[in-house]
Amino acid sequence: MMDDKTTRREFFSTLGAVSTSLAVTAGFPGILSGAQKKDDSAQGTTEMFSPKLALCNEMFEVWNTDMGFDFPRVLAFIKECGYDGVEIAPFTIEKNAFHITATRRVEIRREAKKTGLEIPGLHWLLSRTEGFYLTSPDPVIRRKTSDYFMELTRLCADLGGKYMVLGSPGQRNLLPGVTKEQAFDYAARVLEQVVPLLEKCDVKLVLEPLASKETNFLANSDEAVALLKKIGAPEQVSLMLDCKAMASEKTSIPDLIRRHKAYLSYFHLNDPNLQGPGMGDLDFVPIFRALKEVGYNGWLSVEVFDYTPGVEKLAQDSVAHVKKILAEVDGLL
Repeated sequence: MMDDKTTRREFFSTLGAVSTSLAVTAGFPGILSGAQKKDDSAQGTTEMFSPKLALCNEMFEVWNTDMGFDFPRVLAFIKECGYDGVEIAPFTIEKNAFHITATRRVEIRREAKKTGLEIPGLHWLLSRTEGFYLTSPDPVIRRKTSDYFMELTRLCADLGGKYMVLGSPGQRNLLPGVTKEQAFDYAARVLEQVVPLLEKCDVKLVLEPLASKETNFLANSDEAVALLKKIGAPEQVSLMLDCKAMASEKTSIPDLIRRHKAYLSYFHLNDPNLQGPGMGDLDFVPIFRALKEVGYNGWLSVEVFDYTPGVEKLAQDSVAHVKKILAEVDGLL
């Protein structure tokens, strides 16, 4: 599925040569080696509540130039705001991950490191792609989708990431004639094929439940947990929780965090009004208190959808509010 820019043989040859050189000069861990140290922070292995803060990068598409996404400018601004990392939507690099060359992968990883940012991982995994579908009854499409998730796994590892957030409601909704039970079987078959490579690359796929108005598959956190249990590979496939989505459930957000603490590996911060934390009515104090209570010390990543206030204000006000709440929560438990 490579395009004429790069054959797969050229891809891996280039990647090996570039990553070996880069590891010597910049101290990067081996790319695609699976040698990265296991990140157990999401399981609360320390008593101190000190999660890292990330910002999703697709909001900065409004800054695009004729040359495409301006990674250096975006990364510098995110660091200046006070974030620790940047979560990347693959379509901000290329619409198809197979078309992202080894050289480009190394450039982005090097630019993030130079800026002082980590790349926790990827999200919007299937967005703007064609021919992939998580719950398709067609075995050919499912096979192609598994292959694409494998390439995304390689991309995530190449960028230094550990997590891939599987949202992409447009590529998982129930198709006509497909029951929810069948969809669970189809999705499990797709993701089971990816598990060995996830383990090899030390990358974790985290299932993202979304609100019922966004999707009719994995439309609440219990359904997402049911799917990851069906797959049965908790070290490779686990759960992420999103504040906007959880706000649509009958159970409170703090209680959902407590209920699913054993599976929780990643967390998105946003308000039901589609803007950032602190820019709506959602109270984040009890949410952060619950995260501290269950020992969550993983990434907190700000993901917004309504850019009306301006991306600069969204980024700056969100991190300021989160840090304020974190300071408050330190005195709550």
